[in-house]
Amino acid sequence: MSTPSLNLIADSDAVETLEAAAYRKVGWRLVPLLVLCYTVSYLDRVNVGFAKIQMMNDLKLSDSAYGLGAGIFFIGYVLAEVPSNLALHRFGARRWIARILVTWGLASAAMLFVSSPTSFYVLRFLLGVAEAGFFPGIIYYLMHWYPAHRRGRVLSLFYLAAPLSGMLGGPISGGILKGMAGVPPLSGWQWMFLIEAAPALVLGFVVFYALKDRIEDAPWLSASEKRFLSDRLEAEAESKAHIPLRQVFANIHVWHLSAILFTVVMALFGVFFWLPTLVNESGIKDPFVVGLLSAIPWAATIPAMLLVGAHSDRTGERRWHMVGLCVVGMAGFLLSIRWQHDTAWLLLGMTLATMSVMSILPLFWTMPTAALEGQSAAAGIALINSVGNLAG
Repeated sequence: MSTPSLNLIADSDAVETLEAAAYRKVGWRLVPLLVLCYTVSYLDRVNVGFAKIQMMNDLKLSDSAYGLGAGIFFIGYVLAEVPSNLALHRFGARRWIARILVTWGLASAAMLFVSSPTSFYVLRFLLGVAEAGFFPGIIYYLMHWYPAHRRGRVLSLFYLAAPLSGMLGGPISGGILKGMAGVPPLSGWQWMFLIEAAPALVLGFVVFYALKDRIEDAPWLSASEKRFLSDRLEAEAESKAHIPLRQVFANIHVWHLSAILFTVVMALFGVFFWLPTLVNESGIKDPFVVGLLSAIPWAATIPAMLLVGAHSDRTGERRWHMVGLCVVGMAGFLLSIRWQHDTAWLLLGMTLATMSVMSILPLFWTMPTAALEGQSAAAGIALINSVGNLAG
């Protein structure tokens, strides 16, 4: 029996049934694993914010030394980002994403060897190099499975990793810091880095065997589903402008998007790196309670992201959704600054800010993925993400 193509399916109900079945399979096979990987990525990137309180006392680090070390991660990240994504385009997502997971797990575990400001800077830089390419690689990978009109919801699901890591990472990190403090031969913050590095190493092997590089390689899709998905993506690719790789770096649209992302990331990582400290300085001293309270803004962010992403996809509108979120986010930051020593008002302001900033990001990434294709997409997405992460 021959495989039916999209053009041969006349019954619109049959098309809708085939489409729903195909994307349901893709969603269940890809999205949970990628969300889990990205959750671990965020946790390994920002757990230094929870380690800060103990680590600064043990190593006699100043606030400026901590800030430099937290930020130097992004120097390594930015320098390796574009080369890493081009390597992913060449070697395939499965192999390259698995490599990224394993190397960043090793680099994150190595943070337990920090003994001075210099070693702190070096290891944070190496962690950035190891993790470079993961996020834009996933965005690029999803482009090869989902058409533009479905990416808002999918990216909202993928971005759940950030609030999940904030929501789960707070209690987990706080619990390790408190529970493992004084357990020889390491300090609580060293145990935290070691324990939280393990999932990345395990997931590296899972990704290598579970992900498929192309629709055609997926044994869990039927022949008709593969043809349907491929036809949709091929039709979309034909409508895109093909930008030579060398012109990506001179494309004004790419730099415009980079500038937008820069401002959003600046706000986001202010929350990630400093929220535990702000909660602590508002009068909460127990590390576990700090972790629990720090999880509140992230827990509220999950339904907000899903609702905004679904509404934006349903209406087909992106820009004004993002503008409204920027206004609400700015109000939240102002509220938290005005009442930073009142825990309740601080958390209310940070919740509004976090919900808004995080809900912007999935909508933002629908724009470059809708405009770029092929190797230019790999380089363009990586460049945009690199410049944006300079804000960290």
